[in-house]
Amino acid sequence: MRFALMSEPQQGLTYDEILALARSVERAGLQAYFRSDHYSSFPGPEGRRTTDAWATLAGLARETERISLGTLVSPVTFRLPGNLAKVAATVDEMSGGRIEVGMGAGWHAEEHAAHGIPFPSLKERYDMLEEALTIVHGLWTEPDGWSYGGDHWTVRDALFRPRPERADRRHPPIILGGEGGPRFAALVARFADEVNIVSATPQRCREAYARVRQACAAIGRDPDELTYSAMTGVLVADSEADLEARVGDQLAFTADAETDAAAWLVQRRRRWIMGTPDEARARIDELGAAGVQRIMLQDFLPRDLDMVGSIGRMVNA
Repeated sequence: MRFALMSEPQQGLTYDEILALARSVERAGLQAYFRSDHYSSFPGPEGRRTTDAWATLAGLARETERISLGTLVSPVTFRLPGNLAKVAATVDEMSGGRIEVGMGAGWHAEEHAAHGIPFPSLKERYDMLEEALTIVHGLWTEPDGWSYGGDHWTVRDALFRPRPERADRRHPPIILGGEGGPRFAALVARFADEVNIVSATPQRCREAYARVRQACAAIGRDPDELTYSAMTGVLVADSEADLEARVGDQLAFTADAETDAAAWLVQRRRRWIMGTPDEARARIDELGAAGVQRIMLQDFLPRDLDMVGSIGRMVNA
């Protein structure tokens, strides 16, 4: 099992705070740091500062040494595919080949409206995602002069330099993140290197992975070429007393102080990796038994760098 930390910097983090978090991930011995790609502030109060995902990843690429870096996920509505292919290739070069590219259909209608970004129907966004995946993959791998005509974007006589080549694979890993429906599974089979199930439970992972394996079989792809990952919330502590304190910090950070802390804890304990180390490891084992190979630990308390250390001790014990 591999472990990555995923954070939501639109919760008000400065670049320096994002850097401190990424460096804590590196010190803790985790494999990767991922960040969301959002422009509106949530969860918690509106109006907190936000940063651009790929601009900050470029900075992290130069200021970290070992960990992989990426987005979970960049919405197709935010990023023109040719631009994303170029930006990701540039940041990959800056990092020495440590970038992973998460792509998805997007979901936050109000965020799009507040930034003047069109937000078409879910079907159209999936149509756009299919074209974007075709273009990103094509620009990175197809011969010089490659052309493509889609309903949303057209490529003519491509000449993409430099290509983000890797010694061990065709290009930086492409991760598709979502809930694992049939169309999602078909896109994973055609284009992705990793499938990431959001708000993951063991049962949801089993069902989604089975659809992905079926979709791979339908096009003659070996399903074991893929990495099967899951994203789930994390809140851990070395003792029950420390955990209760962190729950209070979490509720204060998300401006949810009126919520009953005990009820909040009970609800999330059923679906997050939460609790003391033994409890958290038991949850990890359940996900592993469901076929999960990498867990993205979604951290909603990103200024608590001590918790990152607790996570590192837990997963490396």
